[in-house]
Amino acid sequence: MTSPSVTGTSATGSSTTGSSTTGSSTTGSSTTGSSTTGSSTTGPSTTGPSTTGEVPRGDLENRLGLTVAEAGPRRVVGSLPVAGNTQPFGVLHGGASCVLAETLASVGACLHFAADGGTAVGTEINATHHRPATAGLVRGVATAVHLGRGHATYEVVITDERGKRVCTARMTCVRVPA
Repeated sequence: MTSPSVTGTSATGSSTTGSSTTGSSTTGSSTTGSSTTGSSTTGPSTTGPSTTGEVPRGDLENRLGLTVAEAGPRRVVGSLPVAGNTQPFGVLHGGASCVLAETLASVGACLHFAADGGTAVGTEINATHHRPATAGLVRGVATAVHLGRGHATYEVVITDERGKRVCTARMTCVRVPA
């Protein structure tokens, strides 16, 4: 089970509050609201999602170099470098693709359930790896398939820098009290 991660802020650690933040390049603490667009997120961890939709960044995302560029309950976009996340054979590790998929889906689910004071934990993930990625960044787009009162399911499509599909994943989260 997973409690999600990743949110964007300013380098000075200031928070942004509202329903949407657009076009910021960010490093640091937290963004509160239902959608963040155009942010890169790197920096210290925060603890626990708030009831306003804030989602913390975890240690694993920091280690892998995972960033989130856009986050909302219906769509979450992020990326991960291939370098440093490979198998001994020089291709992106399938587990790294799963971390990207799970993070993006969990962020969306936390934002969805935050509307009524809940948060999300992952209950199921599956992934099909279509082709290897050997360099650059992979980009994941998590799109809500079902947003219910107790469950949220996302399809996550991960592509390489040429736009070729590397992985397709599906993740289901359940609502738990925050």
